[in-house]
Amino acid sequence: MATTGVETMTTKPSQAPIRSKSAVLQSVEDIVYGSIAGIVGKYIEYPFDTVKVRLQSQPDHLPLRYTGPLDCFRQSIKADGFLGLYRGISAPLFGAAAETSSLFFFERIGREAVYASGYCSRDRVLPLPALWFTGAFAGAFTSVVLTPIELVKCKIQVPASADGSSPKAPTVTSVIRDVYKHEGVKGFWRGQMGTFFRESGGCAAWFGSKETVTKMFYLLNEKNAKSQMEKDALATEALPLWQQAVAGASAGMSYNFLFFPADTIKSRMQTSPVGGSGQNRTFWQEGSAVWNQHGLKGLYRGCGITVLRSAPSSAFIFIVFDALKRYVPM
Repeated sequence: MATTGVETMTTKPSQAPIRSKSAVLQSVEDIVYGSIAGIVGKYIEYPFDTVKVRLQSQPDHLPLRYTGPLDCFRQSIKADGFLGLYRGISAPLFGAAAETSSLFFFERIGREAVYASGYCSRDRVLPLPALWFTGAFAGAFTSVVLTPIELVKCKIQVPASADGSSPKAPTVTSVIRDVYKHEGVKGFWRGQMGTFFRESGGCAAWFGSKETVTKMFYLLNEKNAKSQMEKDALATEALPLWQQAVAGASAGMSYNFLFFPADTIKSRMQTSPVGGSGQNRTFWQEGSAVWNQHGLKGLYRGCGITVLRSAPSSAFIFIVFDALKRYVPM
């Protein structure tokens, strides 16, 4: 988390800062600064995300088109150029802003829920289990916002037609029009269960891992402090940049690895053709199809590149968000 993570994780109860900002102003900060951080992270990770979705979405009844991430990169660049890897980024940029701002916003609401439950008083440090819970809470609510955006993004990244032909590259408006025409409003939430599992479990790991590693670094720095003055200063100072980066990177890698199968199933559901004669598979039917055809390996197809790209992306998201909250307060 950001500055709020320092408040709850690293300061002693007697050192906890006074809540000077209104809840509304804190929420505005979460939304605005979360949006900026999300956009920065999306520009870093999007080419890798395109490759990940293409690897995940290969049909289970045909020979694999790509042998791995590098082959997918090679074929994609050969066919569309490097900028082709950024195809459809407008919707994901909006999605990244909506997702990241929603995560930080709902995570704060989750903290308020923990306080209101009486589990922990406001003048005490939130324990790690509570912070993992607030991450899951944030992810569960954010999944509802994110599913339609993810669906549009996936259909642009992996165009598909009902008759199996190669359609021209779709646009955001054409995807929205086709989905609504054939499936109505409900169609935009295809893959919701997969997004829910990925976001609730993954965000528990995202916030929880970041807070856990952050606390570890603060304890390590406090142990290495040579005077009481240095120890007192640590409670209010930001971590060194490299430690913030490691904490943020660990968050992204945990988020993506632990619940990757749910993301694979979601991507396959969201890239299936619109308007086909066949019945749409449910989350469990799609998962069973992948398992029967490719086993566990099929559920983790594209995981390596996803975990790799999530490290710098997540590190930048937290660094940017923390810096804005700390140095550009509203």
